[in-house]
Amino acid sequence: MAGHDDRSDGAEEAMVAEAEKRPIATIVIVIAMQTEALPLVNRFQLTEDPDSVFPRGVPWVRYHGIYKDLHINIIWPGKDLVSGVDSVGTVSSSLVTYASIQALQPDLIINAGTAGGFKAKGACVGDVFLVTDVAFHDRRIPIPVFDLYGVGSKKAFSTPNLAKELDLKVGKLSTGDSLDMSPHDESSILANDATVKDMEGAAVAYVADLLKVPVIFIKAVTDIVDGEKPTAEEFLQNLAAVTAALEKSVTKVVDFINGKCIAEL
Repeated sequence: MAGHDDRSDGAEEAMVAEAEKRPIATIVIVIAMQTEALPLVNRFQLTEDPDSVFPRGVPWVRYHGIYKDLHINIIWPGKDLVSGVDSVGTVSSSLVTYASIQALQPDLIINAGTAGGFKAKGACVGDVFLVTDVAFHDRRIPIPVFDLYGVGSKKAFSTPNLAKELDLKVGKLSTGDSLDMSPHDESSILANDATVKDMEGAAVAYVADLLKVPVIFIKAVTDIVDGEKPTAEEFLQNLAAVTAALEKSVTKVVDFINGKCIAEL
């Protein structure tokens, strides 16, 4: 006789297989900064949810609406309640990803945003990447097995048809909670074979994997990490223009997704 866990696993696999054959209906787009989110809010003609699906008192913002055959939800972690700046980083992104999955039950998550790029890996300012793999570069735990847990390597959901149709650059993403890059971070990023680095992706991937929701990553390069200019200066200088490139690419991705099931991506 099969144990209870075997039956549960079988039922879960059957549900996942069935979901992969169903047209995608609900998408959650997790975006860390308001500057990155608003062009897409306007493009998809979304409205801010006055009756938040999130716990009372949190600054998290949901913009939602219908675009073609899709119910689109853009989730922005909002402004930090103390400092008033965008709530960037892994903690906020993991929290809003978890809360969004619980409240909205999406068929697919897209983590879209800006990132630093490495010219040694072929990245240029304004490039938009479809991410193949994600990992952390600042969770250093030099104990056997804990070290692998710290890196937390995960594959993004495979989308060969999307990559081919839209002709996007592809590369690996490394995530950490600092905008700059320490020597320790640099060593880990090299080990992760990353083309782009951000402050959210691997955290979103962790939660999506935990709750078995497919996730893809679209990252637009604002600054060259191994270039000549200071990172913060270059990031701010290019943010507006690169956000426009991000909006165009995410729109193309959403247009491609419309009417398709997960297995067709």
